[in-house]
Amino acid sequence: MGKQSGTGQSDSKSGEPVTVLVVDDDADICVAVEMSLTYEGFEVWTAPNGKQALARLDKEEENGRAPAVILTDVKMPEMDGLTLLGELREREHAPPVIMISGHGDIDTAVEAVKLGAIDFLQKPIDQNRLVVSVQNALRQTRLAAENTGLRRQLSGKWELVGASAPMAQLRESIARVADADIPVLITGENGTGKEVVARNLHLSSSRAGGPFVAVNCAAIPNELIESELFGHERGSFTGAHDRRIGHFEAAHAGTLFLDEIGDMPLAAQAKVLRALETREITRVGGTRPLAVDIRVLAATNTDLPAAVEEKTFRMDLLYRLNVVPLRVPALRERPTDIPILAAHFLDEIGRRTGRRAPTIDADAVGVLTAHPFPGNVRQLKNLVEAAHVFADDTITRDDLARILEVGPALSVPEGTALPLGEDPFQAETFETFKNESEALFFRRKLEANGGNVKRTAENLGMQRSHLYKKLDRYGLK
Repeated sequence: MGKQSGTGQSDSKSGEPVTVLVVDDDADICVAVEMSLTYEGFEVWTAPNGKQALARLDKEEENGRAPAVILTDVKMPEMDGLTLLGELREREHAPPVIMISGHGDIDTAVEAVKLGAIDFLQKPIDQNRLVVSVQNALRQTRLAAENTGLRRQLSGKWELVGASAPMAQLRESIARVADADIPVLITGENGTGKEVVARNLHLSSSRAGGPFVAVNCAAIPNELIESELFGHERGSFTGAHDRRIGHFEAAHAGTLFLDEIGDMPLAAQAKVLRALETREITRVGGTRPLAVDIRVLAATNTDLPAAVEEKTFRMDLLYRLNVVPLRVPALRERPTDIPILAAHFLDEIGRRTGRRAPTIDADAVGVLTAHPFPGNVRQLKNLVEAAHVFADDTITRDDLARILEVGPALSVPEGTALPLGEDPFQAETFETFKNESEALFFRRKLEANGGNVKRTAENLGMQRSHLYKKLDRYGLK
């Protein structure tokens, strides 16, 4: 039956009409549905029962074709609609199914919706309801495809790279707890990739379509942390000129990642604990509690049980956060991953710059594998990016040696390395000398403390939040 008029439903990529498969042993129903959908611009296939519908699907699949939506009756000979639905659920990338039910089959149709059908239509079929239901099914399919594409893009950016046994175990743990919707405490040394683990937990969960809000607890001054986390009302304190939404509210229906949780002040810890237990927050200066639906992930390189003993971290909050512990292995615990990571970072550089990235020769790989990397994966990435600047087509042992001689930690990312190398006295102006000297000073102190910001701040006698600002300024984090 040719198209008479309508909206011209077509696949946006191929331009071909969108196909709907109608499965019903009542020929009149098939004709009526076909006429309505063809009028709206759809292509319609028909089958008298589930068995023949599956045969049609197999035949069309050989030609690279498939229906976008399937409408099926509940009661049919040879194979009924529920059995067909079950068979379709076993197939990869099965199209959405709409059930067609007679008056006495409504309970069955509702049960079919619980089993995966996205809607049901009662006979006699209302033509307007039919078109709306099919269009809704197509819309859901498009949204699912867009969401899958977004997940794929994000998972590429936040990919857990490595083939070692510790990484395989970490991936298995993430897969097990991702959809549990319970707090997870991620531990590990600086630079191991704790935020990458948190991102993977979020992207693998049912909350992947919601926001992921990351908060560095150590970088927020003590006097501002409550406002940052819970928000504030206008006029609640000096400088509060407008209402502000806090991180808890911003993460509603998604995931809140509390990084460096061990550096959170005790007063804020008590309020975070209450928010986790009640699932409610109150803005600073506010009186009305607000419900928040969030999953909390926390990370630290601090020994929290020791902090509990030292009375700097609440035991009840530790128990609340540490429902599932995940430890990210240090790079020295998985040296076989070093060549894989190095190649991955070079590929990233190539994609970012649009140019062919150099390879790494065997001797250079040996240097990398033997290096202790106290700064872990972050340090390896910085080293590879710095070597890329010096290398031609291949990164050699000599390329690495000239960089490693500068200092063992090498924690300056690409684009933020000191322009004057290790000699600020080459500066032509006092302002340049001052900036280069300060950057070199903080880099050396950070390296001397193994990349631990808290320890560095304590040894320098300065607030962590002030040190974080300096590290941000010089790209040393």
